[in-house]
Amino acid sequence: LSSQFIRNLGWLSIAEMVIRVSRLVTTVLLARFLSPYDYGLAAVVLSTNEFVQVFTRSGIGAKLIQVDEERLESLTTSAYWLNWLICGSLFIIQCLISFPIAWLYHDPKIALPICTIAGVYCIIPIAYIQETLIHRENRMKTAAIVSSVQVSVDNILTAILALLGFGMWAIVLPKVLVAPIWAIMICRSHPWRPGRFSTKHWQELYQFGRSVLGIELLKTLRNNLDYLLVGALIGIKELGIYYFAFNAGLGISLSFINAINLSLYPHLCAARLNWEQFKQRYFSSFNIITLVIVPIVLLQSFLAPFYVPIIFGQKWVVAVPILILICLSAIPRPFAGSASNLLLAIDKPNLDLAASGLFTLIFSVGLFIGANWGVLGIAISVLISHAVFQSLFTIWTTQYVFPSSKVSHP
Repeated sequence: LSSQFIRNLGWLSIAEMVIRVSRLVTTVLLARFLSPYDYGLAAVVLSTNEFVQVFTRSGIGAKLIQVDEERLESLTTSAYWLNWLICGSLFIIQCLISFPIAWLYHDPKIALPICTIAGVYCIIPIAYIQETLIHRENRMKTAAIVSSVQVSVDNILTAILALLGFGMWAIVLPKVLVAPIWAIMICRSHPWRPGRFSTKHWQELYQFGRSVLGIELLKTLRNNLDYLLVGALIGIKELGIYYFAFNAGLGISLSFINAINLSLYPHLCAARLNWEQFKQRYFSSFNIITLVIVPIVLLQSFLAPFYVPIIFGQKWVVAVPILILICLSAIPRPFAGSASNLLLAIDKPNLDLAASGLFTLIFSVGLFIGANWGVLGIAISVLISHAVFQSLFTIWTTQYVFPSSKVSHP
């Protein structure tokens, strides 16, 4: 508990578990009160928003966490105004694309909720810089509290609106309603306020952020590609089995993995000027992953044949082999996440982008091959591609930054 990294990881892990519990209750209620048609409409709206929202993860935050203290104030002011430009543009773009999407799915009712949820982009710039500075200062307790309150209120509102018969809007409206709550909590938690309009560092932020944005785009593609292929090439019923196995198999593990990634990056950046400490913090993350993530994944995989029929019902027993394979694919993910954070911390996002592009290509080819053997083949390809590529990526990155002959600092 003396380690700042461990304390941060603990707070974020607690927040993730609170979120998971509230989400589980909401999921049960939605299944009872929403029709499959409502679910389908909501899926279209949320998927559209996800693909547009990825552009808010443009690397501005990563740059502000990494930059030296003497340049921070100047960069934050430029970043604040750049973020308004980005989010304002995304609001307009999402509203415009809502109409062709409604036409594509032959339902004009889709356009309005897509425009409505785009309203979140008008809130994000208000508190984005403050949230980034909270992460930079390693105040993960504050970040964890805000995150757990935001998502829990979202889930509670969703459940209430579903009970009141709001249908698809029960999923959409809370996303917009909780955004001001998030902004108020973040602004009250940090004293930073914007200065005069400035474009001074926009080019620098763009040059760093374009690689980070590319990484996020590829990650979003990878997170959805297997679903698209299963549904298109194998069948909707099989997609339901695969989707259940993926979420049930990776839900808990991803909570801890996300907590590790959020904690590690500012932890590394804070030691950029002390090479030995920087190196020690990176390798200590491997110890945490080995002691926390690996046992959880192995235990979950071993117990899957027992807890799936008890908790979820006998009809999901068919998904157990797929669940185990997907679950095991979680083991190399946090190690690769640490390696990715390492490259960002030493100002090498371009290398991370190149690796992400290669991984996306290999992952896609593997999925197309695996599809010949149904959803089980897809699950096997997910496991193999992650185990092989992400392990090699972790080893290569570690050797690149910390070769035995290297005597320098990031």
